[in-house]
Amino acid sequence: AQTAANLERIAELQELMHFENKYSMLIVLQAMDTGGKDGTVRVIGGAMNPAGVRVVSFKQPTKEELANGFMWRIENAAPKKPGEVVIFNRSQYEDVGVVRVHNIVPEATWRPRFDIIKKFEKDLGAPSKEIPGGTHVLKFFLHISKDEQWGRLMDRVNDPDKHYKLNEGDFKERAFWDDYMKAYSEAIEKTSTEDAPWFVIPANRKWLRDLIISQIVVDH
Repeated sequence: AQTAANLERIAELQELMHFENKYSMLIVLQAMDTGGKDGTVRVIGGAMNPAGVRVVSFKQPTKEELANGFMWRIENAAPKKPGEVVIFNRSQYEDVGVVRVHNIVPEATWRPRFDIIKKFEKDLGAPSKEIPGGTHVLKFFLHISKDEQWGRLMDRVNDPDKHYKLNEGDFKERAFWDDYMKAYSEAIEKTSTEDAPWFVIPANRKWLRDLIISQIVVDH
């Protein structure tokens, strides 16, 4: 019941933000595979007027994106006008996460990215000509247990209606669970700021995840 009330309030606040024409919001979602990013997009984004919300899903970078630097596609996708809400499904944090775990780039390359990301997020929060009040940045790490992830993967295996979600890579990545936890822990520690705070969400239970995230969005 509280989640339903929160979602109704989010719709009201989005409308007010749109007509105030001063602020924008960026919601960043990170998680392990099956962590609930798509479900969160459906719940939180689904509460909003589609005309005022934009969802951006980041996949493996293209050749053009790689050629322009790791932040190029992120900067292009960030809010560009007041009243807009943008939701990142995966984000700039892939470039201090998966690249670290799989040694795609050396530490001398990925470690300085923490400061680059922090500056980008701080700049987003500052008033600008395009967005007079700045962009409010909220970052959510949807934290599920390794056992919960296995259960969700098995649900996809056993339910034909969910076979479209199956990805062999999801099973292979489980072998690197501890490495991912270490990478995410450091990224959260290094980049959680007053301008762009991280919220670690207990996400084994979807109803609890939705309640907490919807409340945080309302509060901010």
